[in-house]
Amino acid sequence: MAEARIVGIDLGTTNSLVAYMQGDQPVVIPGEDGANLVPSVVAIPDPKKVIVGFPAYPYLASQPDRVVYSVKRLMGRGVEDIQEELKLFPFHLAPDIQPAEVLRLEIGDQQYTPPEISAYVLRQLKKNAERYFGAPVTKAVVTVPAYFNDAQRQATKDAGRMAGLEVLRLVNEPTAAALAYGLDREKEGIVAVYDLGGGTFDISILKLHEGIFEVIATNGDTHLGGDDIDHLLMAIALDDIRGEYNLDLSTNAEAVQAIRKAVIDAKIVLSSAEKAYISLTLPNGQPYNREITREQFEQIIQPVLDRTVGPCKQALKDAGLKPEQIGEVVLVGGSTRIPLVRRLTDQLFQLSERGKKPHTELNPDEVVALGAAVQAHILEGGSKATEDMLLLDVTPLSLGIEALGGVVAKIIQRNSTIPASVTEHFTTGVDGQTNVAIHVVQGEREMAKDCRSLARFDLKGIPPMSAGLPRIEVKFLIDANGILHVSAREQRSGKEAEIEVKPTYGLTDEQVENMILESFDYAEQDFAERQLIEARNEAATILAAVDKAPSHPAWRQLTDDEHTQIGMVAEEVRVLSEGDDLQALRDATRALDQATRRFAELMMDSAVGSAIRGETMESAGEKLGEGPTAPHPIAPAEIK
Repeated sequence: MAEARIVGIDLGTTNSLVAYMQGDQPVVIPGEDGANLVPSVVAIPDPKKVIVGFPAYPYLASQPDRVVYSVKRLMGRGVEDIQEELKLFPFHLAPDIQPAEVLRLEIGDQQYTPPEISAYVLRQLKKNAERYFGAPVTKAVVTVPAYFNDAQRQATKDAGRMAGLEVLRLVNEPTAAALAYGLDREKEGIVAVYDLGGGTFDISILKLHEGIFEVIATNGDTHLGGDDIDHLLMAIALDDIRGEYNLDLSTNAEAVQAIRKAVIDAKIVLSSAEKAYISLTLPNGQPYNREITREQFEQIIQPVLDRTVGPCKQALKDAGLKPEQIGEVVLVGGSTRIPLVRRLTDQLFQLSERGKKPHTELNPDEVVALGAAVQAHILEGGSKATEDMLLLDVTPLSLGIEALGGVVAKIIQRNSTIPASVTEHFTTGVDGQTNVAIHVVQGEREMAKDCRSLARFDLKGIPPMSAGLPRIEVKFLIDANGILHVSAREQRSGKEAEIEVKPTYGLTDEQVENMILESFDYAEQDFAERQLIEARNEAATILAAVDKAPSHPAWRQLTDDEHTQIGMVAEEVRVLSEGDDLQALRDATRALDQATRRFAELMMDSAVGSAIRGETMESAGEKLGEGPTAPHPIAPAEIK
């Protein structure tokens, strides 16, 4: 028996595929009919008969109420989410679904959930792979849109389980496309993935940093794709037939499907030829032929393609990027074969003028499945072709460090996709502090004492400065093997230290679940405790500054009444800091902020004047650090 394989699956809205790594190249596994694509169409003419893929198409004409397609749009969604979707589909929901319930589709006298329908497609792909390998296939990597939320991702995993597949990884589709092209082998870069499929359009912008793909912006239109182009061409053909033959075929389901097939065939031809024919035999036996040139075709579809421009520009804006900052553009989806689409993306991302062109070398229908196969190969142990590639996963619990007062500053959130790299900035809480103790913890509670301690290390040799002046960059990196690397660097001096730790070592699934449940059970109590500690920290910072205030020249510019008022309010803050009345402490701290406002302004004027007289901005900053900070600064957290 051949060794068990992990396959890569693209569970698509319109078509689905299964692929594997053949040597050093990913390839798609064909079905018994020799076709690589399995249409995501499921016909259930009776409860004991389920037909998937191309053989299900005829039922769209004969029994449309027993055929389900584009079910991916319904995965993990509730009744209230899909009202717009239902207008596009001929199938019906069960009448008794409550808002919080899983969707159920009514097909004949039976009901099916979207994951059950998707499971039929996955079973067909599994069957194709098992026939190809001559061995059972039980594990898979499955791709999902980057915008899929937790519920949609869980529904995809559920579909895999129903199909007899253990879904080892869910990989974002744009990431899979980039993997298929090997773009992860670059050190750094920005990649745009323009995905125009049959029913949806997605634009994703990925940032590659230290071998990690991060989706930094995504946008799109879930009702835009090749189907819209087909509908435009079908409308022209129906008008032609109505005018020339006096036949209204718009209500003839079988004739409409025949026209749809004819216009799709013509559309495909126009991707490589200058003209094509929409040809079919009408129900009255007469032939229908209409020539359409590429120029005419492009004029017809221009409005559809123009609708992709807005989401692309918005994604660039969300990512804070200009078109010329995009290093590579990958085209995904069958509709990107259209020459006008390629010209449009070239203009959008200013590729030609930079000597570049979009990636179209791989079959756009297959590129996501090929990327999933690369990912599957990594899980198998891989080869030289994939040994340095990414292994995407999620971290089961949040990771962070203990901050001043014992609170947790979370740096990588629970369920973050890994590999992951996150950097946060901190400062010191004590004047003249030359060392900081970094305590790495794991868990969902607000206090470090209630989380799991992972590691401790010290950052030493920081030049002595006033509290709040050091700038300490703490970086968390979870690599492809789930190993956590933590580094700390003081930016002014360049002093740095680091440690390596396995973040999930020794934790069972049950322990992880218990830690998450505890965070819910104690959420209110933990949050109240954290708020009180943070309020005490804020009070301590301003009190320390007030204690140093008399040594600053600006203090002498205040009146005796102002000195008395600051002293009285400061004493009130000091007393309240010892107690547990959060609101009273906050009110008193705000009052102290207000009382020291004029002093802060005088001190700022003094510091700016020093800078103008030739002192460095750093020394001016030191002077600022000798008195109270400006009211309510947005300050970084303080490392213990």
